[in-house]
Amino acid sequence: MSSIGSSLNQQHSSAVFAADKICWLVDEQLILDCLTFEIKAQEFVGIIGPNGAGKSSLLRCLYGLNEICAGELTFQNKPSHTYTRRELAKQIAVVVQEPPTHFDMKVSDVVAMGLIPHKSLLAFSSPQEQITIDNAIEMVELSEKKNAAFNTLSGGEKQRVMVARAIVQNPQVLILDEPTNHLDIQHQIEVLQLVKRMQVTVILSLHDLNIAAAFCDRLILLDKGKIVADGSCDQVLTQQNLKNIFRIDGQIDQHPFHSGRRITFNFTDGKVNEI
Repeated sequence: MSSIGSSLNQQHSSAVFAADKICWLVDEQLILDCLTFEIKAQEFVGIIGPNGAGKSSLLRCLYGLNEICAGELTFQNKPSHTYTRRELAKQIAVVVQEPPTHFDMKVSDVVAMGLIPHKSLLAFSSPQEQITIDNAIEMVELSEKKNAAFNTLSGGEKQRVMVARAIVQNPQVLILDEPTNHLDIQHQIEVLQLVKRMQVTVILSLHDLNIAAAFCDRLILLDKGKIVADGSCDQVLTQQNLKNIFRIDGQIDQHPFHSGRRITFNFTDGKVNEI
């Protein structure tokens, strides 16, 4: 084996996910176009980009809902398509953008579903598992509603229940698609702080660039199905990218409460400035 090939294999061996020119299409329309990247263990990676950039599509490829049509995607050094759904569920927890509305069960029962990948069929929760469920519900500040019907909760409360379910699942990788979509600012911060403390590999899509800068170790910027930038927040959140990709004018400086970047948008008469 050449030294170059050996070096590439060593790089892949440390990656949780490795994508090599992956593509995904729908009705012959290319949604993801030759994406190449790696995600290492315990990285906190934000996927950002304008609407229609391919953020959710990429996440669905990572957790196995979308099947790539070209390229190679590996998870833990094995081709992703060789895993069963149950095998993936033992290692990857997913919180989707829109909380489900069809769960006709109590909050505690929804959270307990996180145990399913690790249990045999029809097995009941043990006392210790029930403590784990209760602790997860407490962590998302919903203890007073653990016996409430899931369908009676607000959108933000449902999203916090799904985060609790992911905690109970005890994953190695947590994938979240717009996890703060229905949350007020307090719970946006608290949920992402909680996710950060889990010390697992986190991959999430975000629209709020200031939230992304506050929490992410690394950003992957997508536009029209392609990777435009991949690197630290300082490398990706540039004025050029704000103008060229997001079509906004803004000032970038250091946030006063953390070492990350802060973006202040320029508004005129209620509209973003023309650029």
